[in-house]
Order: sequence, then C-alpha cells, then structure tokens
Amino acid sequence: MGEERPTQERHIPVLLGRCINLLAPAIEAAGDGAVVVDATLGMGGHSEALLQRFEGLHLVGIDRDLQALRLAGERLAPYQNRTDLVHAVYDEIPSVLEDLGIGQVHGILFDLGVSSLQLDERERGFAYSYDAPLDMRMDTSAGQSAADVVNTYSEDDLRRIIRTWGEEKFAGRIASAIVSARQTKLFASTGELVDVIRSVVPAGAARTGGHPAKRTFQALRIEVNEELSVLTRAIPAALGSVGVRGRVVVMSYHSLEDKIVKAAFTAGTRSSAPVGFPVELEEHKPWLKTLTRGTEAPTDEEIAENPRAASAKLRAVERIKSSTTESSTTDRNA
Repeated sequence: MGEERPTQERHIPVLLGRCINLLAPAIEAAGDGAVVVDATLGMGGHSEALLQRFEGLHLVGIDRDLQALRLAGERLAPYQNRTDLVHAVYDEIPSVLEDLGIGQVHGILFDLGVSSLQLDERERGFAYSYDAPLDMRMDTSAGQSAADVVNTYSEDDLRRIIRTWGEEKFAGRIASAIVSARQTKLFASTGELVDVIRSVVPAGAARTGGHPAKRTFQALRIEVNEELSVLTRAIPAALGSVGVRGRVVVMSYHSLEDKIVKAAFTAGTRSSAPVGFPVELEEHKPWLKTLTRGTEAPTDEEIAENPRAASAKLRAVERIKSSTTESSTTDRNA
C-alpha cells in the first residue's frame, strides 16, 4: 500500500516551479507578512516548496480530506509555527480566513481534481483499475457515496450526469445498464461497475478514448463531491480574498473545470463598460490582469516524471485594483 511510503515519495507536485514563480512576486512584495492559501492542500507538496523558499511566509492549507490533512501535517511539521491547516471545502475560503483572523491574502493556489492520495488508496474507490468499495468521497466523514448515486438515482439522472460531467457519448447505454443490473444486485464495488460499463461500451471505443469506465468514474466523482458547483463558488471567493497585487493560480484537469476558471478570470480582465459607452469610467476598468497566455501545460519532462500531470491546464491572474462589486477592504499588511 502507498501509505507505507513517505509522503514526499507518494506525491510529485504538478507544475511546481511554475506555480511558485507565479506566486513569488506577490509574496516578495508583502515581505514577512505574506500569507498564501493552498486551497487544495493534498499531501502538501506545493505548500512545502512555498514554505521552504519564503522564510517569512504564513501558509493556510485547506482540504476536505481528513487523511490528506493528517499526511500534510506530518510533512509540514517543521513549519508548524507558520501554518494553519483547516478541514474545509475550498469554497469556504472567506469563512476560513475570517475564523483565523486573517484579512486579504497575497496568493491562493488551487490544484483541482482528484489527488494522488485518493487515487492510490484503493479503499477510497476513485480508481477503475482495481476493485474497491464504490465510495469516491473526498471527505469520507460526510455525504453520499458513489454507490449511493448508482443505486438510487433514476436512469434519466444517471444519463444526465454521465453525459454532462463525464462527457461520455455512451451515457444512455451505461445508465440503462446500471439500472438493469441493480435490479438483481446493488452495486458495492468499483469492479462491479466497471464490468457493467464494459458490457455496453464498444471495445473499439477504448482504442481512442482510453479505459471505458474513465468518463463515468469522472462523472460520479464530480457528482459525489459537487466539484463543479463548489468550484463555481470558489473562484470568485478566492478573487475576493486577495488584496491588490495578490495572485490566484489554478491548475485544472478537464475542460469542465477549465471553463469555469476561464469564465471567472475573463470577467475580471475585461472592461465592463456598456457597448458604445463613450468613456470608460474607473469602475468599468478591468480589476484583474492575466499572467498566463491562455493555458499553460506541463513540459514533456514533467509528464515523463509524473504522468498524472499530462492533462493539467494552468491559469493565473493578478488583482490590479479593487472590484467594483465589493466594498473596500484593508489589506492585512497595509
């Protein structure tokens, strides 16, 4: 089991150097009072690198996964006087900061999707490559499991989430097969679900689309953890939590995540002046500046070292002025 290996060996942070360098100007400008939020702490790889490089940095690490928090806490123990690790979901950033007595921060990092920890721990049920309990909850202390979804959702709802969240063209066949199979025996394991999916997805589809269960598992994971609705709330919350010159860096792993991030960033980097308006007033001017050209991807070397990085898409913005939609807030270090 991966649990026996040191955390540093189990987790290779994606786009580590690029993420650190994007956050660096904001951290350096703030000096010893700099605060960064790692909104998806995971096993703490990005956080460890930030704390090592910036000796005056205070880091707030957020994760909904209690196992991840424990492992990250062990990894970051040498920096415990400069860290606050919090069990929360990343759309709760404002309330987490308020509870800690922290005002606006200088950087926020998101590494979205399923973590290496969750994929490697078989009993969590995220992976389709081996048999395990059909769970997929990032927070195993609360909420419905993937088994609850496949055993109770209607065929129409299953078809909808598999097609929408999984972008699966065989969603109708898969939903119908799930409903038919559960009449005989309720699903309890990932292997049982994979077998049903394989029975209705044409063998030829795997040659171009990868494992036949890949998209359905993605859809169930998103549904169980409400990932996209949480992300839709989280990005504006993060943008509102950084002060002027603060930066938000986001790594996403599929088009649905990236679309949400892109929309939120674009809304702040464009003028809000009405079409044909003769003068751009101050409140109409963009309040975010794009730091990446479109999306940035890992290098071939990074992918070779960490194949899970292959689908990563990196976007980053800097806040250049207060948003017109919020009241003025005093920066913690003003």
